[in-house]
Amino acid sequence: MSRLHVNIDHVATVRQARREAFPDPIKWALAAERAGAQGITCHLRKDRRHIQDADVFRLKEAITTTLNFECSLDAEMVAFAEELAPGAICLVPENRQEVTTEGGLDAIGERARLEEVVPRLVECGSLVSLFIDPEREQLEVAAGVGAQFIELHTGSYANQTGNERARELDRLMQGAEIAHELGLRVNAGHGLDYDNLGPILPMPHLEELNIGFAIVAHSLFVGVESAVGEMHRLIQSGSQ
Repeated sequence: MSRLHVNIDHVATVRQARREAFPDPIKWALAAERAGAQGITCHLRKDRRHIQDADVFRLKEAITTTLNFECSLDAEMVAFAEELAPGAICLVPENRQEVTTEGGLDAIGERARLEEVVPRLVECGSLVSLFIDPEREQLEVAAGVGAQFIELHTGSYANQTGNERARELDRLMQGAEIAHELGLRVNAGHGLDYDNLGPILPMPHLEELNIGFAIVAHSLFVGVESAVGEMHRLIQSGSQ
């Protein structure tokens, strides 16, 4: 059964809108764990638009599940990840102008840096994944540089409808099979919500789903534990 990892970035987005001490993303993360989250994800961006350095260290100390730390290949971020040594590290692309991540990491174009960075992060004891699109060439590079996991970018699927969505779903299913053949373990995430999640759940070899914004938004109406619990139940029922 696939695990639910909850991304808490946008709890910090609300806090940073007023530079207040609340809402506290760590307290929110602990409530998410109580409701069934099996991991907590956060992305420390270069511009610190939401999660802050201190948040990440507090998270590592406070939560009882796995901390999945997302970061770019920027030298400062990689050094931070090495110091943090979380349970899992996901390397993601980062564009300062984007509202949210706009596609998978170009593992082919970044191969030289990945060959240097991935072994360093594995050495610090973290499980390392690459957030990439479901393309064979990208997946082959991920396996070649020593990543243990890939997180398939589901944003293109989430942003489409009808036949286009069906085509994107098929790409993801094929990508998961190719990844498994290459010895990579499979996670998925980005843009998933309560309505579009169902067709993703039969993905072969899927171990973990990273979902954030939809849960945080829903929690404004129903509370953290109800929002996380509802998503957790959807995954349980669809993964069986």
